[in-house]
Amino acid sequence: MSGGTQLENANPVIFQRSGERLLTASDEDEEVHDPIDDREIFDLIRSINDPEHPLSLEELNVVEQVRVKVNDTESTVDIEFTPTIPHCSMATLIGLSIKVKLLRSLPDRFKIDVHITPGTHASEEAVNKQLADKERVAAALENSSLLEVVNQCLSTRSI
Repeated sequence: MSGGTQLENANPVIFQRSGERLLTASDEDEEVHDPIDDREIFDLIRSINDPEHPLSLEELNVVEQVRVKVNDTESTVDIEFTPTIPHCSMATLIGLSIKVKLLRSLPDRFKIDVHITPGTHASEEAVNKQLADKERVAAALENSSLLEVVNQCLSTRSI
């Protein structure tokens, strides 16, 4: 939220969180190859905090498991996220937070593509271009004020 101004989406719809993933014996066995899957990635990003509300991206339906695509063999992760309103000024920050969480959590072999769900944001093309540009992402993360906001989005909170 920018300096005490009014919220863009003051009364967002709140969605129910999905249940926790049930772990099997093979999931916990370090000797068994366990490919990274859609649910594992969703579990990493679902609890990211919204920059404007004391809610998670999952609770606002900004991220959904059906919009997470992982190909462990090809080392690709594709995430679509849906801003709560078509003119959301926080869309780039949300996308950056998702990208940073995955960059910090996944092995370097993964190519991570984070973009807006087609047709859900007025500046979709511009935001997607920023999120896809490695130099722009790196420059954004060198900005200490912006990095502090991203880290706040990524900090754990009690639910």
